[in-house]
Amino acid sequence: VADHGLRPESGAEAAGVATLLARRGIAARVLRLDLEGRTAGVQARARAARLAALLAECRVAGTPWLLLGHHLADQAETLLHRAAAGSGPTGLAAMAPVRATPEALILRPLLGIAPARLEAVLAAAGVAPVRDPGNADPRFARVRLRAALADAAGTGPQTHALASAATAFGARRVRQARVMAERLAAAAVLHSEGWAELDPAELGRDAVAEAALAALIRVVGGAPRYAPAPAAVAALRVAGQGTLGGAWLRPGRAGRWLLLREPAGAAAAPAVPVRPGAVWDGRFRLTVPGAAAPDCAFTIGALGGAAAALLRREPGAAPRARHLPAAVLATLPAIRPCHEASRGHSALAAVPALLYPDPSAAARFAMVLAPVTGPVSGSGA
Repeated sequence: VADHGLRPESGAEAAGVATLLARRGIAARVLRLDLEGRTAGVQARARAARLAALLAECRVAGTPWLLLGHHLADQAETLLHRAAAGSGPTGLAAMAPVRATPEALILRPLLGIAPARLEAVLAAAGVAPVRDPGNADPRFARVRLRAALADAAGTGPQTHALASAATAFGARRVRQARVMAERLAAAAVLHSEGWAELDPAELGRDAVAEAALAALIRVVGGAPRYAPAPAAVAALRVAGQGTLGGAWLRPGRAGRWLLLREPAGAAAAPAVPVRPGAVWDGRFRLTVPGAAAPDCAFTIGALGGAAAALLRREPGAAPRARHLPAAVLATLPAIRPCHEASRGHSALAAVPALLYPDPSAAARFAMVLAPVTGPVSGSGA
């Protein structure tokens, strides 16, 4: 049960819901988010923080899926909100019933169910719903849109028409994702070190090519969940080189393109403590606890150009280092002791992607490419 901490009484409400669940034999605990409620965009931040906290719990518990209770009226409201913000067809698909994330598969099984029907089920079970007063505060755009629908029960024709439109846009989004996945399979190779090779001829020059390139930019660039602007992606494709969304497109051998993490962006990505499930640069996730102690023992940060150059010159130290572009090496995650102030080669404890200093040491800090944006060809929100 997520407690956003936006109201003084929210803690007691969350505890009450957890108690109700426990009485019915459903294990639950309260996740306290403690958000600041006086800044702009508080509802959006609260939704993002709640989802992040729930997904983190899934990762810790090893739960492969997360079920969310969004219903028909939520779907209609989401479509309206995105239409008002000028979203295109992809955004107007609203919430996807299934969406993959690195932590778990998000499922929304109630998107076709009106809230009145859900409340009837609760009433039959003798459960009184807990209502968040923030959902009735007209300061928020979503609340005003909900009021404009004038259909709290979610059974009116407008709500159903909007939800049906979202479903149609969703089907279109799925078809587009399938076509894009096929194009990517023919045109691109995504490497586990977080970079891609592209065949521009196979990629093409159409809208599918630009959607595919945008998806790769999100994965390689460690960017937020939303894709870069279509016009910017089109300009990058035409130029065949440049930077966008934290990614660097440049010519490679035999007419191919290389899409790399922008070295300056990786260097600026904050180092994070080695902890179970730690994510660095929005791209790499630790898959084992490593050697972390209650206090910081090791951190994950960019290898850096200087350390990468030393590794390439060191005979036998990291054979894989000599087969990767120098710019890729600099953006690899590297493990360093927390107490080392130096960022140099001497401070390295491991570079997992290079099996450095040896496979056994690297295995203590095993990491995988698991972009926070989700799968490269995924769809949904």
